[in-house]
Amino acid sequence: MITIGIIGGSGYTAGELIRILMFHPNAKLDFVYSTTNAGKPLSVAHQDVLGDIEMNFTDTINPNVNVLFLCLGHGKSKAFLSENTFASHTKIIDLGNDFRLEKDEVFEGKKFIYGLPELNKKAIKNGQFIANPGCFATAIQLALLPLAEAKSLNSDVHINATTGSTGAGVSLSETSHFSWRNNNMSHYKAFEHQHLGEIGESLHQLQEDFKNELIFIPNRGDFPRGIFATLYTHCEESLEDVVAKYEAFYKNEPFVTVTTTNINLKQVVQTNKCIISLMKKGNRILITSVIDNLVKGASGQAIQNMNLLFGLDESTGLHLKPSGF
Repeated sequence: MITIGIIGGSGYTAGELIRILMFHPNAKLDFVYSTTNAGKPLSVAHQDVLGDIEMNFTDTINPNVNVLFLCLGHGKSKAFLSENTFASHTKIIDLGNDFRLEKDEVFEGKKFIYGLPELNKKAIKNGQFIANPGCFATAIQLALLPLAEAKSLNSDVHINATTGSTGAGVSLSETSHFSWRNNNMSHYKAFEHQHLGEIGESLHQLQEDFKNELIFIPNRGDFPRGIFATLYTHCEESLEDVVAKYEAFYKNEPFVTVTTTNINLKQVVQTNKCIISLMKKGNRILITSVIDNLVKGASGQAIQNMNLLFGLDESTGLHLKPSGF
């Protein structure tokens, strides 16, 4: 069994990890660390696990676990790792943004691999420390990687993506309160979202000469979970040729489906799936990408990376049914 520790156990991503790992055939949850809820049952913060798991939050760590998931706020993972030492065999998967960019990938002798399995599977399998991608970054990269591999990204890419309220985290802010979010919509960090950096680096990994702009408008939606992203760019190729490139790129990827039909969020919510829809109008290609921001965009992908690190089938424990309605 793979023994597991979770740091920052009270938040949404930790809750998703707990729900999935409870039924993972090769995983054993060793501890869930939370200084604010230490000594209290997990169900205090994650009410849906009541009756399924008898475990309390703790404010102590077991440094010998096989894998550690860091579910801390952005910028806090480095401080935690500087203050705590783990066994040489412990694999670490960070769900924050501390190690995603190339300039931050090495920290105190640890080299973090960018954990997008559809891009870096071989490196992940041979790694020990993983920087889990951002949620917007996951949906957008999966939408663009086949074009980058084909060296077909030769124009600006216009991106409009809407995320659910869980993307803002558990702590309330003005724009995450129900009374503000319900029946409402807004954009934020237009043209300068922090995920643009990691997206750009991944695209350059496949198409070194990509120099055009990623024009990204992120939106807040009035639903709790999911990302609905639409992208368009110049493309002279036929739809059939583009579809063939996407199907070839993802033919061995268990969680990515390519289609030419209209798609919606409920097809992926509560799953580790990404569905990509392709449409052509004149010389523009429209790419729609949908994921669950908490699963494929965070905790599910983290478990997918764990599976790869330990030589398991990457879909182990991740055969999850979408909500459907």
